[in-house]
Amino acid sequence: MDPQEKILFLTQKIEQHNIDYYVYDNPKISDSEYDKLLRELESIEKEYPQFSLETSPTKRIGAQPTSKFKTIEHSIPMLSLANAMNHQELIDFDLQIKKLLNTNNSIEYSMEPKLDGLAVEVVYKDGQFIYGSTRGDGVKGEDVSLNLKTIKAIPLKLLDSDYDTSGIIEFRGEVFINHADFKKLNQKRENEEKQIFANPRNCAAGSLRQLNPKITANRPLRINFYSIGLQENLNINTQKELIDCMPKLGLPVNNLIKIGKGIDDIIKYYDKLESIRNNLDYDIDGVVIKVNSFDEQKQLGERSRSPRWAIAGKLKSQQETTKIIDIIASVGRTGAITPVAKLDPVNVGGVIVSNATLHNQDEINRKDIRINDTVIIQRAGDVIPEVVKVIKDKRDKNNHSYQLPNLCPICNSPTKRAEGDAVLRCINKKECPAQIKGRMKHFVSKNCMDIDGVGDKLINMLIDNKLINRYSDIFKLSYSDLEGLERMADKSIRNILDSINTSKNTEFSRFLNGLGIRNVGTHACKLLEKEFDRDITKLSSATKESLSKIHEIGEIMAESIESYFNNQNHIDDINECINQGLTFKENKISKQFNGLSFVITGSFKNLSRSQIKKILEELGGRVSGSVSKNTSYLVLGENPGSKFKKASELGIQIIDENGLNSLLKGDLPN
Repeated sequence: MDPQEKILFLTQKIEQHNIDYYVYDNPKISDSEYDKLLRELESIEKEYPQFSLETSPTKRIGAQPTSKFKTIEHSIPMLSLANAMNHQELIDFDLQIKKLLNTNNSIEYSMEPKLDGLAVEVVYKDGQFIYGSTRGDGVKGEDVSLNLKTIKAIPLKLLDSDYDTSGIIEFRGEVFINHADFKKLNQKRENEEKQIFANPRNCAAGSLRQLNPKITANRPLRINFYSIGLQENLNINTQKELIDCMPKLGLPVNNLIKIGKGIDDIIKYYDKLESIRNNLDYDIDGVVIKVNSFDEQKQLGERSRSPRWAIAGKLKSQQETTKIIDIIASVGRTGAITPVAKLDPVNVGGVIVSNATLHNQDEINRKDIRINDTVIIQRAGDVIPEVVKVIKDKRDKNNHSYQLPNLCPICNSPTKRAEGDAVLRCINKKECPAQIKGRMKHFVSKNCMDIDGVGDKLINMLIDNKLINRYSDIFKLSYSDLEGLERMADKSIRNILDSINTSKNTEFSRFLNGLGIRNVGTHACKLLEKEFDRDITKLSSATKESLSKIHEIGEIMAESIESYFNNQNHIDDINECINQGLTFKENKISKQFNGLSFVITGSFKNLSRSQIKKILEELGGRVSGSVSKNTSYLVLGENPGSKFKKASELGIQIIDENGLNSLLKGDLPN
């Protein structure tokens, strides 16, 4: 066998062993035999580098460390799932699905464990791995391609099969570490006198976000794939087809995924997973129920942040008993006074918990929580620690009721609870250091101005030294301001000032999100950017009535926006930001399709559905997943689903691909 043939043979053999191990859980050789094959391949490639393949397993490791992750925009958003906390909420989900699909028949569902790991998207082009990213905020994620390549379970080249893998295919999955591997990793670290990891999930997430891929390569990361984004030519029509297809392409899936019909099968599966949860070799925090048919998924559509066709059934939270050592009142960026219980540390579901939120005074009163009480705690949704109940039989008779303070614990100003508000707040919004620090940390954070190098510690120092007090002060910082601060070397100062200067040219929605307007989140900021065409003056002049007419902007949100911009201090600060050089990036949004609603169905020759959706939205249109009387146009491709029939019945204007091209050129049909 000549060197080129030998390299190809070893590459294919090693990747097949990866598939045997990670996809089929059926290893055919020992670890030492696997390592021997890999070393043999490395040796031949070193001698004959001209024959080395891009998909060689030796290319998984060796990339140089990066200084910062770039961001990647998902072609189709990675939406989060709505939660069902019990049987009744699962029943309600099934009833809603049948109502929306206008049927009394039992719906076919795909049911799978909800792994407690980190969601990622892995993108292939013509069968070759090209990049991968984290879920991020669902719209944009971090480019962790080099780290994902170190995970042996992810094929660098999809296996040959009967499936058409030409073009772009985006597979979505969960990166995790199983219990056995986690135990071995911690044992190794303990032997090396290194700090051990708290739990598998945090270890997996931290490992995947290492700037040095060589560190990631030394962590026992696994992945299960469960979903798909853009599929140009794969031609998969159901979740079951997808789950059957992926292992044939070399992609591992969970072996507990089942197909069921109707609510009885959902409840049975949910209860089964609850009963075996503690016997699994990996962490799960729920089950995911999906409508099996992709056509029905499209018909059901999405809400702004979650699909209507899927739900996460959360499993019962794991509980432990501990003692409340103290109750501390913390102050947030909106002035909210939040009571936090300081606990005698306890392990809950693999996580050491030492704090638990008590939410507000009403919650404290309802549960009658006191300092020194013995309590049952759980991780709500297996994430946020909370107090479930007090064990009053163990209460000391000298334990007194707890009341939140009448004065702010940070600035000593009066606190007030507005009518209809469950939260007590510090009213000294302008000068309370805790509120200023909270606002500033939010302003510079990743989803807002994203000022690299300006973290929590630096913000604390800048405020404690009275160098900043409002947003515009960040843009006024000078070298001399920073050089007197602790641990501020010349290079660090220049990097920070460069980051601040770079951040001045930002997206309108990021700046708006950074202002921290109550009740206005990331998604709403993007809607407002589109509606007001990046004009802060127009937005600041908008009334509650006009804002309420914008799709997805409700009355409470509209009132918050109007109230914020009616404050002259806020207007002055925004104007000063602009005076300091703040500008908003150009975007492609035009008013061509403003006020028009589109629904897309079928497949198209020259564009994918996601590309059409992106074009229409960039031109001001709104793309919906279902046809209604408010739909302006149905964009019709080949092999359409039930949307075509419904649009015809409602008399909706229907255009094909040629009609779409005419529309894009400005020729709107009558």
